[in-house]
Amino acid sequence: MAELSGAPAWFASACLIAIVLSLVMTVIRLLRGPTLPDRVVSLDLVAYQAVAFMLVYAVLTGQPAFLDVSLVLALVAFLGTVAFARYIEHLSVAEEEAAPMSD
Repeated sequence: MAELSGAPAWFASACLIAIVLSLVMTVIRLLRGPTLPDRVVSLDLVAYQAVAFMLVYAVLTGQPAFLDVSLVLALVAFLGTVAFARYIEHLSVAEEEAAPMSD
């Protein structure tokens, strides 16, 4: 895998900058919330932004090892999202069962 040069390198660098800016905005949303599902979606997006950063960096520098790392991170992020979704579902079911019936 060869390193990029010229216009493609400038474009890849601009993509890295855009990914970092979106990462900063996503971390702000992660910290502000306001609800647990908002934070879960933000955390998931942070993981996929990290994957995108690694992929663009791998193309820019010509280091294929980052491709493997990004694939593993994407799989772990997916499994984490499924686990968080199951946890949130479990919380909502527990809240419904604990609430008194108002009929």
